[in-house]
Amino acid sequence: MPFRSLVAQPADSLLRLIGAYRADPRAHKIDLGVGVFRDDAGHTPVMLAVKQAEMRLIATQDSKAYLGPEGDKGFTALLEPLVFGDTLPADRRCGLQTPGGTGALRLGAELLAKAGVRRILVGQPSWANHAPVFAAAGLTVVSHAAFDMAAQRIDLPAMRAAIGQAEAGDAILLHGCCHNPTGIDPDAGEWRVIADAVADSRLIPFVDLAYQGLGDGMEADALGTRIVLGAVPFGIVAYSCDKNFGLYRERTGALWVSAPDADHRDVVLSNLLALARANWSMPPDHGAATVRIVLEDEHLAADWRGELDGLRGRLQRLRAELAAIGQAGSIDLAPLAQGKGMFATLPLSPGQIEWLRATHGIYMAGSGRINIAGFAPGDIARFGEALVDLGRAGVS
Repeated sequence: MPFRSLVAQPADSLLRLIGAYRADPRAHKIDLGVGVFRDDAGHTPVMLAVKQAEMRLIATQDSKAYLGPEGDKGFTALLEPLVFGDTLPADRRCGLQTPGGTGALRLGAELLAKAGVRRILVGQPSWANHAPVFAAAGLTVVSHAAFDMAAQRIDLPAMRAAIGQAEAGDAILLHGCCHNPTGIDPDAGEWRVIADAVADSRLIPFVDLAYQGLGDGMEADALGTRIVLGAVPFGIVAYSCDKNFGLYRERTGALWVSAPDADHRDVVLSNLLALARANWSMPPDHGAATVRIVLEDEHLAADWRGELDGLRGRLQRLRAELAAIGQAGSIDLAPLAQGKGMFATLPLSPGQIEWLRATHGIYMAGSGRINIAGFAPGDIARFGEALVDLGRAGVS
């Protein structure tokens, strides 16, 4: 019989968490698991600038014909100044639209595999889907230490050691900003150290830039990507508009590859187009067209930036409120004020995470990752009290 060799796969842990949360009848339950932005009312809103662009698109679009495997060229062209600034000349880069940031990661991984790259270094912890995406493309994932979770900071010596032990030609995954799941980003000096180490070891940096604008702002959040790409001849950037444009379900992303010269760039682009054609043929248009309309209109672009500032401001206020609690049981929340973006990872055991869910209705990923944007007004005080209660209970 066909498929007899298949083995049933476990259900996605996040989907199980969502189901358990929905079934919980407690009025004061807290959902810190799902990785989407939420406002004070617990809603993931459509940005007003995005809604206006969508209305314009519907009113003016006169065809649904394919755009080609490269997607909306205007979309990628308008994003490029936001990502690269003046760091990478146009004749050294090529890019195309992808189905979300995950599509960009898969396409970049397949390009590496086709080019003969065998391994990719991934600092731990990382987004849960990174390793499966890279492995599915044929890359061997080499895990390495990268964070001091107790102190909530980068473990730079561990990163340098891992880079130094890598083989020339290996790739290395780097989170461009707002690290998922820790929220811990290198500062400018640490980025320069990392970039120099990557260049010295002749590695290929693969930057996942999925949260630009949600950390310190669009320019500041691009700094690490620009420093790293400026130090090496080849590099890859996977980009997502899901978070900074709120286009989660539209799957709107892009992939760029930097090369030492125009000849290399053209060869790379031809391979990207062939791989894209074999994967999804043509990318979906609606999200990318919406972003293009926003960015090509200075008034819509200004409105979007203002709304993005509001999202970032909410995250920063919530981090400050968490940090003000300070020590809560065995957990010190003060370092969370230095984190960036939507996520933080707390040094909690699986047993402690389960106890918080069962006793206080607090839902988070089994890794201890929390979505900062999941807190509604009043939730943070209860969260701190629950952590104190956890300490008193002595749960290990």
